[in-house]
Amino acid sequence: MDDTGNSRTFTARIGDRAFPLSHGQSLGSLLQSAVPGVASAAMPCGGHGKCGKCKVRAAGALSPVTAAERHFLTDDELAAGMRLACQTFAEGNVELTLPDAERAARIITDGELPQYSLAPGFSAYGAAVDIGTTTVAATLYDARGTRLARASALNPQRRWGADVISRMEAALAGEAAELAAAIRAEICELLTSLAAQAGIGTECIDGAVITGNTVMLHLLAGVNTEPLTHAPFIASELFGRTLRAAELDLSPLSPETPIYLPRCIAAFVGADITSALLAAEAYSAGHTELLTDIGTNGEMVLNIDGRLLACSTAAGPAFEGAGISMGMGGSAGAIDRVYLAEDNSESPFKVHVIGDVAPVGICGSGLIDAVACLLETEAIDETGFMEDAPAMLTPPVCLTQDDIRAVQLAKSAVHAGIRTLLKTAGLKPDNIETLYIAGGFGNSLNVDNAGRIGLIPAELTSRVRSVGNAALAGASLMLLSLTKRAESEALAKKVEVVELSNDPVFANEFMEQMMFPV
Repeated sequence: MDDTGNSRTFTARIGDRAFPLSHGQSLGSLLQSAVPGVASAAMPCGGHGKCGKCKVRAAGALSPVTAAERHFLTDDELAAGMRLACQTFAEGNVELTLPDAERAARIITDGELPQYSLAPGFSAYGAAVDIGTTTVAATLYDARGTRLARASALNPQRRWGADVISRMEAALAGEAAELAAAIRAEICELLTSLAAQAGIGTECIDGAVITGNTVMLHLLAGVNTEPLTHAPFIASELFGRTLRAAELDLSPLSPETPIYLPRCIAAFVGADITSALLAAEAYSAGHTELLTDIGTNGEMVLNIDGRLLACSTAAGPAFEGAGISMGMGGSAGAIDRVYLAEDNSESPFKVHVIGDVAPVGICGSGLIDAVACLLETEAIDETGFMEDAPAMLTPPVCLTQDDIRAVQLAKSAVHAGIRTLLKTAGLKPDNIETLYIAGGFGNSLNVDNAGRIGLIPAELTSRVRSVGNAALAGASLMLLSLTKRAESEALAKKVEVVELSNDPVFANEFMEQMMFPV
């Protein structure tokens, strides 16, 4: 085929992969079929050219630039070949570079490993994988414990919804097999990438550990999620067992390769928290410390001198960019920091944009900063009321009244969960020595602003320690040390779960924490 139009079917190249492309087909629809997780995350407006988030670098025979593209793209971006996927149509062969591929460094691939005794659960090479609700990250090791490669990607299940509830609903509606196939295919891609980086064949990977929250592991393993969707919210399985690669359709690996799925703690306190707990070592006697993952599920574990209490709060996906009018993940074009301007400029705010490009939206860390700044300038009051809505941060990014309410719901759920665990243990925030925040969100979080808006108790802002992707670090420990693997199972069984759904303490705390601190 060529670019002359002699054929009505063309080829689109994305990296080293080729896809068929019809004449007149939008690049957006191509991405939905080729890389659905990226496309669905990048087109929250439904592909109508109203958000400007589906930027791709495109070359080849393409339709003319539209008015929407001139609105959202700078002259420099257009000159560099940037287009909006939903507004660009094929007129011949094309080549695409996805911005998300350039943004992979923003996905925190692993945290710091504590000391451990090397006793790997593989012979030559092993892989650790963390299936997050939003992202998937993987690391490759050799039998000496040397890290050889890393890889990460967006979770392709995002096309069924940003949160686990939406995905469970899709599974109940008959799409469980599709959900499983999507995440298995992504893991296969990551394993292939790891092997290529290390210069080995994928068949050399002879062991793996795959962690994730309870729902993610259910969907991966093809286990029924229906009991998780209604009271009393019981998991069909808590895992802590080994499967064969063939059972998970991980075709790049030899069929008999052992794949260990760590033990979950409860229905909504998953193996990711078991893994993070192991990596942060937030379980020792003689300490009072709190581990939390401020994500869609708001999972947290309180350690009181070796006694472990855990809960999960339905924080929602606001801090991951979903449900916010101009929200997005932590990628190029996202405002990730907001400050009060110190000069006499027209705008009271200054912003930092990931990638040093024109802003197109705001991610979780920027959202927290923005709300803190709005409180400081009295643009919103302690109830969250915004007199002059929307609040413009920098054109075209603004926050609406509904955005503020979404933040209130999310921060209230997290803070109320913390307070409920503390009250259950008879403690106050001052008793906590260290607050560990897991995940990439913790790495970019301004803890003072988190305290200012009431996401965490103000008393804890000076005691925060970010531990990166502790879930992946914990999975790595279980991969490299069978002793640590056994320890993780004992920890998961030891944790006492505080059920919040009918807890009057949580209900009262949730209502109290809806207000912003004065």
